[in-house]
Amino acid sequence: VQLQASGGGLVPAGGSLTLSCAASEFTLDHYTIGWFRQAPGKERQGVSCIAGYDDTTYYRDSVKGRFTISRDNARNTVYLQMNSLKAEDTAVYYCAITHYHCTFYSTNYDRWGQGTEVTVSS
Repeated sequence: VQLQASGGGLVPAGGSLTLSCAASEFTLDHYTIGWFRQAPGKERQGVSCIAGYDDTTYYRDSVKGRFTISRDNARNTVYLQMNSLKAEDTAVYYCAITHYHCTFYSTNYDRWGQGTEVTVSS
């Protein structure tokens, strides 16, 4: 059971990136998927979440209106579309799965992808 996060890169402030979280050996459609990020020297923080049972979405305040989480069951992939990126969005981004409802408590998540690095230049 593996999660693969991808799509990170270097982008200027104001730019956009789309992160992908794909799974092998199991389907994502019944899981709650969370996106987290960890900047150098800082704690991991929840960014967005999509609920497993009804696809309700949640965002941390600092990304509301700029980030969009979505699920494509045909591709077994969850996306995080990030627009109007800011320097403070620079971090390694991780996706994770849980059987529980959406939460930004990382300890509630069972499995994690390896992370993809996002760097926003100011």
